Amino acid sequence: MMGARPAMLREVAEWLGVIVLGCAVAFALNAFVIQAYEVPTGSMEDTIEVGDRLFGEKVTLLMGMPVSAGDIVVFKNPDGTSDHDILVKRVIATGGQTVDLQGGAVYVDGEKLDEPYATGESWPLLQQAPGTTVSFPYTVPEGFIWVMGDNRENSADSRYFGAVDEDSVQAVVVMRYWPLDRFGGVE
Repeated sequence: MMGARPAMLREVAEWLGVIVLGCAVAFALNAFVIQAYEVPTGSMEDTIEVGDRLFGEKVTLLMGMPVSAGDIVVFKNPDGTSDHDILVKRVIATGGQTVDLQGGAVYVDGEKLDEPYATGESWPLLQQAPGTTVSFPYTVPEGFIWVMGDNRENSADSRYFGAVDEDSVQAVVVMRYWPLDRFGGVE
């Protein structure tokens, strides 16, 4: 009986070690590899719906690889007055490129974008958000990105708050995991 107690304590210590290791691995994965996000607004509809749950990868950002036009990114909301700390939007242009809005369409460096994912027309937000100071054409500063929601008539995006610092990008969206009937990649 005396030998049973040390064996039981050793087994408890082993289980605690496994639990601590598992928590450390989960924390590291969440901090440096992949993180789950819930979409707070309808600004990306129909591509992404309110309440969709997404996985965003962080590895490419940590390796210093820049985001590209077309990527869907998760970033810190530059609008401090908003109820939403993070936003999910599509990258339209990167540092050095010029964005213009003409006739409800988006032009980057003089080329009209083909945007089958976008719903609604792309107008400057001066009509929707009085006091907005972003004017067009707009040249994106180096180290920044221009983002827009796919739901163009219901999105507070770079038209509202200007270009987004690349350092505020937390992840690049790689897939939707909820709801299950829409499980898969997001483009």
